[in-house]
Order: sequence, then C-alpha cells, then structure tokens
Amino acid sequence: MKIGLFGFLFVMWILILTGGGILVAILGPFSISGYGDFDLLLTSIVKAIIAIILVMIWILVLSKLKNWIFKKEIRY
Repeated sequence: MKIGLFGFLFVMWILILTGGGILVAILGPFSISGYGDFDLLLTSIVKAIIAIILVMIWILVLSKLKNWIFKKEIRY
C-alpha cells in the first residue's frame, strides 16, 4: 500500500512541476499578432484552452494511476 501511495504522490508532483514548467517556458512567451486589437484576447483564449487541456490530461493520468493502484491493492 505504501509504495502505491508514494508512487501516486510522486507522479502527482512530477505532473505539477512539469505542468508549471510547460506553462512558464512555452505558454508564457507565446503570443499571436496580426489581429489588431484582438491580439491579446486571442492569445489569452489560446493559452486558456491549452492550459485546460493539460489539466484534463493530468486528471485523466492521475485517475488511471489511482485506479491501477487500488486494483492492485485489492488483489493482494
């Protein structure tokens, strides 16, 4: 049980740190130009959509990992 729980927490922290790195390093300097006054709005919308997709992927990964850990624990 402890290895599964620690593994889950380890993966959770790795996803949080990786996600923060992705958002700061890649999405931070990302900008759209050529649409006049709508540049900032379009850039914000694209960044928000990418961030939401990443969060959904992280939730899916953690949910699958949690289910795998509990199924493994129930068998033993």
